[in-house]
Order: sequence, then C-alpha cells, then structure tokens
Amino acid sequence: MSAPPRDPTWADSSSASRPPMRHDWSLEEIEALFALPFNDLLFRAQQVHKAHFDPNAVQVSTLLSIKTGACPEDCKYCPQSGHYNTGLGKEKLLEIEKVVEQARAAKEAGASRFCMGAAWRSPQEKDLRVVAEMVGQVKALGLETCMTLGMVDVDQAKRLAEAGLDYYNHNLDTSPEYYGEIITTRTYADRLDTLANVREAGMKVCSGGILGMGEAPRDRAALLQQLVRLEPHPESVPINMLVKVPGTPMENVEDMDPLEFIRAIAVARILMPKSHVRLSAGREQMDESTQALAFLAGANSIFYGDTLLTTGNPQVERDRALFDKLGLHPEPIDPNARDARSDDEQAEITLAHAIQRQRDDALFYDATPG
Repeated sequence: MSAPPRDPTWADSSSASRPPMRHDWSLEEIEALFALPFNDLLFRAQQVHKAHFDPNAVQVSTLLSIKTGACPEDCKYCPQSGHYNTGLGKEKLLEIEKVVEQARAAKEAGASRFCMGAAWRSPQEKDLRVVAEMVGQVKALGLETCMTLGMVDVDQAKRLAEAGLDYYNHNLDTSPEYYGEIITTRTYADRLDTLANVREAGMKVCSGGILGMGEAPRDRAALLQQLVRLEPHPESVPINMLVKVPGTPMENVEDMDPLEFIRAIAVARILMPKSHVRLSAGREQMDESTQALAFLAGANSIFYGDTLLTTGNPQVERDRALFDKLGLHPEPIDPNARDARSDDEQAEITLAHAIQRQRDDALFYDATPG
C-alpha cells in the first residue's frame, strides 16, 4: 500500500495553534465538549489532530493472543473470563517460535507494532521469563512491541522494560463510578497502580476503555477525565466498542449509537492531542462510513489483521481497500521513539535472552492456573 501525496498544510501548523497539554479538565468541561453540535465537535477535533499529526497517517498494530482463556477475573464483557461459559477453551502459552512467526507475518502485512496479550490476572515468574524472550525476538524484527498481561508490580514492569518492551496496555475500562458494575475482582486503584508502575519503569502507556456497556454519557466523560489526569497522557488510547459475546453477562446490552461513539473519539482527540487514539475492538461491526467518521474525528491507530484477541477484526485486504478509498497510509515507525540502547547493550540483552532460553526445557507449557 503506497502512501498518497501528503497534505502540505498539516506540517505547517504553527505551535501557536496548538493548545497546551492539560491534565486538569473538569468533568463539566468534558461534558460540554460532548454536547457540542456534531459538526463543531469534529471540526475542533480535526484542528487538534492536524496540529500534531499527519492527518492521513494511521499507526497500524497487530494483536496476538499468546495465552487464551481461563482468566480468573470476572470482567462482564470478556469471553476469556473463567466465570462465564462462552465456549472458549483454555489454551497454553504459545511457543516463542510461533509468536515470532506471527510477528513476522504482521510486519509483512504492514504492521509497525506487534501487541501480545495473555489472559492472566498477573504474570507468574515462569511466564515472565518467556514473555521477556518473546519481546526481545519480536523487537529484533524491527517492530515496536506491546504487551497486556494483567497487573504488574514495579519489579515486573522494570523487567519487561529491560527486555525492550515499548508499550504496556492496561485499560481503565470505564468510569470509577460505573466500574463496580463491570468487574469485582480487581479495583480501579489496582489498574491505576499498574499504569504508574509501567510509567516508573520507563515504558510507554497504552490505556483506554470500552464504550457501550450500559454506561451513562457522564461515565464516558469521567473515563476520559481519568485518562487525561495521567501525566504524561497515555501515548496510545484505545477506544473500544463493546463486542457482545454470547455467554457473557453483556451479550444483550443495548447497542450504542455509532454517532455517540464518534463523539467519544473526537473528545479523546481534543483532550489528549499528542496521543494516538486507536479505533479498537468493535471495528468489525462498523461499516466503512462509521470508520471514516472515526478517522475524521481524530482516530489514528487501528488493529490490523484477522483476530483481535478472541473477537473478530476486519481482514487485512478490507483494511487496505478502505485506506485506499480514504487516502490513508500506514504511519512508519518513528526512529526517534525506538529503543535508545547502544549496540553493546542490546547485544548483552540478546545474549542474556539466549542463555535463559537454553535453560527452559519446554517453550510450550500449561501456563493456566491449576
């Protein structure tokens, strides 16, 4: 997919037109943005987007489930929870070679970031050694790396950072007020603590939420307020539309109005000008017009490929066709954002990974709770 001619005006946006980064948005201010006339809201979001990004570039990630099912958490939206009968079987942690093979295919398909997700409450020691090796080998392909493994403490976060992990995903899901309606096995404070540990370890933060879970409009504003309060703002902000999976408590929740979803994308763009706002889960259920509106509202990141953990995602060819229709192109990896380690430091890390790998007799083992 070749990049179309770049809009010559986007890079000319002066710093004077860029609003200052804020972390003190009040709930009333955010609700006022949501209440703007639709065209006014999108116009404002476009101005912010164009001031900070090439508006026709979209960061492309691929997400692979490296360990599926039997999660002890009770998130009411999640088919991987062991609390619900969704027909999803318990699977083992993937072999490192299979993960690398999938990462290589993702890069060939146009992805610049490879995300790996495991259905754990928190990684165990034996798991951490293996996923650190995965990070090193995927990063060696020239891809940015991201993982979502559940809660991590400071030491675990630092070990992942030392392995070369670029991003760590841990969503807030919804507002603090509505959170208890969605999950009871992990507190909101637990999630914020994990994000703080990730930031302390020097990794970039990927955090967003899920819309359409029966929350009130005020909850959407409150979710974005929590994200805005993080300093700095998350580098990546996935905005998910609920995928209603049979067997979960949310399989019959009323559908969210797609235009309300677009409003949330636009408000997220205004509040977090320098963040990549990802059009994430639920995209398969969106028609091309809705996706086009999302890009117009400031979404500039997608998951690209056949599967999004355990729910569907548009096929690569469909995504390429849509990009061509809209004049969009994949955003290249920013060389200034890559790991700044020296060659000697990287060689030491690679050697350490190789030694650890030799110590592990089996790369494919049952990593699920007994």
